[in-house]
Amino acid sequence: MKALVFHQHGTLDQVTYTDVPEPTMKPDEVLVQIKAAALNRLDLWVLEGWSGLNLKLPHIMGSDGAGVITAVGSQVTHFAVGDRVAINPTLSCGHCYYCQTGRDNLCDHFALLGEHLDGFFADYAAVPARNLLKMPEQATFADAAAASLVYVTAWHSLIERGRLQAGESVLIVGAGGGVNTATIQIAKLAGASPIYVVGSDDDKLERAQESGADVLINRHKENWGKAVFKATKRRGVDVVVDNVGAATYFASMRSLKKGGRLLTVGNTSGAQFEFDNRYLFSKQISLIGSSMGTIADYERVMGLVFNGRLRPIIDSITPISDGLTALQRLQQGDVIGKLILSP
Repeated sequence: MKALVFHQHGTLDQVTYTDVPEPTMKPDEVLVQIKAAALNRLDLWVLEGWSGLNLKLPHIMGSDGAGVITAVGSQVTHFAVGDRVAINPTLSCGHCYYCQTGRDNLCDHFALLGEHLDGFFADYAAVPARNLLKMPEQATFADAAAASLVYVTAWHSLIERGRLQAGESVLIVGAGGGVNTATIQIAKLAGASPIYVVGSDDDKLERAQESGADVLINRHKENWGKAVFKATKRRGVDVVVDNVGAATYFASMRSLKKGGRLLTVGNTSGAQFEFDNRYLFSKQISLIGSSMGTIADYERVMGLVFNGRLRPIIDSITPISDGLTALQRLQQGDVIGKLILSP
């Protein structure tokens, strides 16, 4: 079969679309013909590599996928050949303390398809049947792939960890990335008001408004920290979602009202930074970290996608044979929503 892989860590120069062996199923797995796969910035980080990430090479990229079952393992009873399925990319053991208490995203043996194991930028993938969710006929493969990682991550951060309540104000730092576009929609669905969004250009902000943002702030035209403080009559917002990190944390903390919460699932501008601790204790701010989501989160979020209450924003759909071009666009950052690869 064909797949988008890299043979060693490094830059996009290492990525090729080439022939690889078709995966072999285990008894509790199914073989899925991939109909759509979505890109994430995680794909670039895995390509670059980090200390402790030990992959079997060549590595098939991609952590989001959906498709049609073409074969089932001997122990699989709830799925059949021809089923249209969305795939939860998170792997957990089901037995450790965290799995037994419903927090499988904290599993002692947690792994992510496309990060720790082969992913979905390929013709076929073998996945555990417990990671599958049957798709209704009206659901598209592109939407299922686009929503999988970013919408579940945003839901777990904003709803499960952040405990967002209807009527609370939210500031989202960034308008174009997959998690942020998902966060805008989820905040709107939860009844947050107003929803402030900081973006780098008017096109991204316009799309943010279409998704539910109430107040748009172009960071190249004004100091967004001061703009939020002024717009809230110097009180600040209840919740800030900041997945940028080093470049924005100080302004994010200043934008919070007393007792506010700062939520984060990442740090695209750098992992290590300093902040003034006086803001933390004097304003009684809560810093809340989150990563991925649980199996229950996945089922809940995909249900909302399937019935149309959440609508993934898709930037473009590219043939997987031209996947390197899509990865180059992702690296450049000129993307609104999700980039999708299709056979």
